[in-house]
Amino acid sequence: MSKSKDAKKAGKKKDQHKQAEQQVEATADKQRAIQQEQDQRDQASAAQSSPKEKHAMQAGQRKYAEPPLPDQRIGKPGLEADMEVRPAFSAPGYRGSGKLDGFGTIVTGGDSGIGRAVAILFAREGADVAIVYLNEHEDAEETKRCVEAEGKRCVLISGDVKDPAFCRNAVDTTLREFGKLDVLVNNAAFQEHASSIVDLSEERFDETMRTNVYGYFHMAKAAVPHLKEGGSIVNSGSVTGLRGSGDLIDYSTTKGAIHAFTMSLASNLAPKGVRVNAVAPGPVWTPFNPGDKPPEALKEFGAKTLMGRPAQPEELAPAYVFLAAPACASYITGMILPVTGSPG
Repeated sequence: MSKSKDAKKAGKKKDQHKQAEQQVEATADKQRAIQQEQDQRDQASAAQSSPKEKHAMQAGQRKYAEPPLPDQRIGKPGLEADMEVRPAFSAPGYRGSGKLDGFGTIVTGGDSGIGRAVAILFAREGADVAIVYLNEHEDAEETKRCVEAEGKRCVLISGDVKDPAFCRNAVDTTLREFGKLDVLVNNAAFQEHASSIVDLSEERFDETMRTNVYGYFHMAKAAVPHLKEGGSIVNSGSVTGLRGSGDLIDYSTTKGAIHAFTMSLASNLAPKGVRVNAVAPGPVWTPFNPGDKPPEALKEFGAKTLMGRPAQPEELAPAYVFLAAPACASYITGMILPVTGSPG
């Protein structure tokens, strides 16, 4: 190859390299220009905007309490009547349409919180309601008044769901009062935080397990012989049973067990025509919270959800109606329905 051709080839490579460098620099210049343009927009926006207060998402028909919540402490089992900020339970925007017309139902832990809201909506949908509760008589009487205001019958049954004999008696009382049992809602529970597993005594673990798991088992075992085709069981699970909670090891364990119990019992009762499902709430404002959480933690309860606040019981209750009503959920069984204020 001649020297002239070699020189031309070398010159061409040099030109290509120079063009590539120019393109690289042009791209860098372009990116810097975009950055500077955005910086100017950001600076202008910061200069014009004033600090904004962060508010929780309000998607319901009325405004709900949001953090900071009162740093109140109440004694267990916890009276709703003692709470500084009372939970919203009456669901004034919910209109009944006879979805549970003529049903006989039981709601454990029905004196307050989610159970109270469920009892009221069941009554609004046409059901008579038996309220099973421990000893929160004042709350239970208020729930009974609300159910009867919906035009339905309500019976109060006080006792401990850890006791299988009491659970059988609760079912017998319901059958005697209403003549039938169509829906059981297992909702009664015990919860107490602990920062370390070392702080969990066997006695405490046993109390949580026997209330939350054995209680559901005893009630279901007593109810199943009386549930006819089309009947259902709705269990209260929890987001802690889906994700776990470092401060609620025993409680989260029971809720995970309840989810498994729900799916297993659904399989077991499908041939009988009885559906079994669970609702898994996220943080909900009930007597559970000031009866458990340290005051400093209570203030920001629910703030980490996308909604930026805890749910109110009346926001959970329609999920229980949906799963209990054959008109809504006749083809749904073995499902864990999360109502958590966040994805997943």
